[in-house]
Amino acid sequence: MTPFTVLVVDDDFAVAEIHKRFIESLAEFTVVAAAHSGSQALRQARSLRPNLIVLDLYLPDIGGLDVLAELRADDTTRDIDVIAVTAARDLDSVRRAKLGGAFRYLVKPFSAGMLRDALAEFARTRRQLDTQPRATIDQSSIDVFMHGGRVNLPQATLPKGIGKSTLEKVASALANEPDSASAAEIAETTGLSRVSARRYLEFLTEIGRATVTPRYGQAGRPELRYSAVR
Repeated sequence: MTPFTVLVVDDDFAVAEIHKRFIESLAEFTVVAAAHSGSQALRQARSLRPNLIVLDLYLPDIGGLDVLAELRADDTTRDIDVIAVTAARDLDSVRRAKLGGAFRYLVKPFSAGMLRDALAEFARTRRQLDTQPRATIDQSSIDVFMHGGRVNLPQATLPKGIGKSTLEKVASALANEPDSASAAEIAETTGLSRVSARRYLEFLTEIGRATVTPRYGQAGRPELRYSAVR
């Protein structure tokens, strides 16, 4: 299979290089360039027309959300998919990214596994759409296309230990939180054990329905706070 082409955008040269090396370690992807500013990203997107841009939202000249808006406004770049990677976790940024058509939104610091899962989801979605007959498309494929692959999974596709009804209960509880919640708080709301709540929250994060960020206190390990992707 022809690998998907990726443009990496991050103002930190070292971070961009880490992303580049990691993405190129995956068989389905090749990095065609790295950009370190918004204007450079737009120039390279227009000239290289990659399949995907891994886009940092904090850039020195043009903010990543504005870059995303310009990509969508240009006929030559409007079809490029974007995975936003950023330290911004405010609701307005998440909403703008979603309305701008970002495929996924990963909050720094995120694990290599989370980036790998986002890339795999992108590849799976694109392959599925590319193999559909042009004249027609079924509902499941429409759901994948409209929701970036983040649709309710049937029981048969869920990993062992994850039940569909419990997953939706946890997702609903998290969505009702105005900001974020810990595994302990979700456990109390849903009646699950803290270990089970954390397992479901981690799965929601893996499939793009939640984000996670550490909150540091006075001492000890940071508390992980989960937020629903709206």
